[in-house]
Amino acid sequence: MSHHFEREIEHLKRDLLALATLVEESLQNTLKALRTRDNLLAARVIKGDIEIDEKEVKIEEDCLKILALHQPVAADLRFVIAVLKVNNELERIGDTTVNIAERVMFLSSQPRIEIRFDFQTMADKAQTMLHKSLDALVNGDAKLAYQVIASDDEVDALNRQMYMQVQEGIRANIDDMEVLIHLLGVSRHFERIGDHACNIAEDAIYMARGDIVRHRHEEYGSAVEAGD
Repeated sequence: MSHHFEREIEHLKRDLLALATLVEESLQNTLKALRTRDNLLAARVIKGDIEIDEKEVKIEEDCLKILALHQPVAADLRFVIAVLKVNNELERIGDTTVNIAERVMFLSSQPRIEIRFDFQTMADKAQTMLHKSLDALVNGDAKLAYQVIASDDEVDALNRQMYMQVQEGIRANIDDMEVLIHLLGVSRHFERIGDHACNIAEDAIYMARGDIVRHRHEEYGSAVEAGD
């Protein structure tokens, strides 16, 4: 491996981690805006998506340049492909935080309604999944990646709970329907962030072991637990 290629790979790693940091900050600010109904902070999240998009485009261009100029093979090729895919997942998470922020803009103009749902718990789980999936990618940790995939069921269950509560809320007071639908949308967006984190975890497994585990999580998880 040439020194020039090594430098470009290191730059790629740093740029991807910088993008991940931006996305995690956007998610944290979105949750804070939701909790406090802060429409100014929500607007800042929406505006900040431009920087995320720009970084995503630059990383993709750098990946394509490396593929064209250096024609990497084996582990190096898997790394560049994984970066391309994770880069896209991070940009989509950024878009999802914008979608939540847009709902916060609406909710901040509406009176609060009583609903027994803890968005903090759901958001914390989604944030943890994202952080662990990125750690798994950076460290080539397939076991940690599979833990992320396995934890997605918890976020899905919380989203289903929210759906049931919204149904009950609409039946109890039809006038609250619009606000409740927006709250359900927020829940769905957090669930989607969990899905994106799972996709990043799958890419981490591919990078570490060369295994494509889509659609066979249980099979692969059993193998990981057995130490194969």
